[in-house]
Amino acid sequence: MERHPDSLWAVTAEPDPGHPPLEGQTSAEICVVGAGFTGLSAALALAERGLDVVVVEANTPGWGASGRNGGQVIPGLKQDPDALLAAFGDEAGARLASFAGSTPQILFDIVRRHAITCDAFEGGWLQPAHAEAGLDTIRARAAQWRPYGADIVELDRAETARLVGSEHYVGALLDRRGGSIQPLSFARGLARAAAGLGARIHGDSPATSLVREDGQWRVTTPRGSVRARRVVLATNGYSGPLQPALMRSVVPVFSFQVATEPLSDNIAATILPEGHPASDTRRLLWYFRKVGRNRLLMGGRGYRKDKLDAADTRVLQAALRRLYPQLGEIRFSHHWGGRVAMTADHLPHLHEIEEGLFAGLGFNGRGVAMGTAMGTVLARVAAGEPAEEMPLPVTPLRPIRLHALHSPVVHALTAYYRWQDARERRAMAT
Repeated sequence: MERHPDSLWAVTAEPDPGHPPLEGQTSAEICVVGAGFTGLSAALALAERGLDVVVVEANTPGWGASGRNGGQVIPGLKQDPDALLAAFGDEAGARLASFAGSTPQILFDIVRRHAITCDAFEGGWLQPAHAEAGLDTIRARAAQWRPYGADIVELDRAETARLVGSEHYVGALLDRRGGSIQPLSFARGLARAAAGLGARIHGDSPATSLVREDGQWRVTTPRGSVRARRVVLATNGYSGPLQPALMRSVVPVFSFQVATEPLSDNIAATILPEGHPASDTRRLLWYFRKVGRNRLLMGGRGYRKDKLDAADTRVLQAALRRLYPQLGEIRFSHHWGGRVAMTADHLPHLHEIEEGLFAGLGFNGRGVAMGTAMGTVLARVAAGEPAEEMPLPVTPLRPIRLHALHSPVVHALTAYYRWQDARERRAMAT
């Protein structure tokens, strides 16, 4: 079992209640593989239904992306409603759009219902425009979401500067559906709530094999096994050889974050004064928020590795200097990385791989809200509800062709996108 990365979340999270390894043979109605937001929210929803559920996790709840992300609770998908209607038709597209827009509410409802302590902020999410092209993006986004009842406001340059605390941006979208959480505390809160309702959660229990036997599934771990009628795979960007085709259906992209030393009160008061999290319109977006005792957290596209050293933080240090010159000398207390799972169509995928074997993954950087909501959908299908009643289409599992080539392609695109973002900023200045 690997320890959590040395992140700000790891040192400020609610205590881990501890989840012992699976020992010996057991049985359950449903076995969930993976204890991130998706697996834990699925386990919680199943336990709320009174179903017997066992969760096996290779490390500890929240160890992967769920405990390493920026904690931004963002509504919607990478694709806006018009694209969903074009891809799925008016009825199915509108159903998916409505669901995607509701995912923050699903998360915050869970927080309230189970009294999860995770510094939840429901005051909205900012998407600042880095250039004129970004303004076009947020105008189109706002127009497409309003028919779905979204509480969205377009901000001019002056109001954007006030809410961000920087003159860097030319405008912004304020989506009041969004917000933020302490992600590792939320994961641990989900685990505590699920266990309180009877779910059996086992850490240090990687699933090493998955086989169908006599009409049931057997999930084997190093020291035990689970027999279950149905299995939910909730491994996202950390999917491995347990289901090779599932692993090849997404491309892991690395993201990383830094947290500053506590800022002085007078400097902190100038930055995001109303507490909004923000992620901008760059192709290689900057995302940032204030946390804890006046610290500033910032993240961006990372290197092709989980474990970073101090030298790897220089690109974000330069970004912070451009964004907030009032910071002066910038000192980081923590830096860490993790994986985002990208899909070829930039949409989350819900699969029934075989009879009684389900998976949901591919959140494309929107995994806090969407990953949590996906868990509730997986609980529904695993409990036997018809696939046609789900808000997402249940699709066959299709590995990405030439999967091994996608990682170097993504690396090349990263450099190209960085050039494009810089070019748009330069054009704005001329």
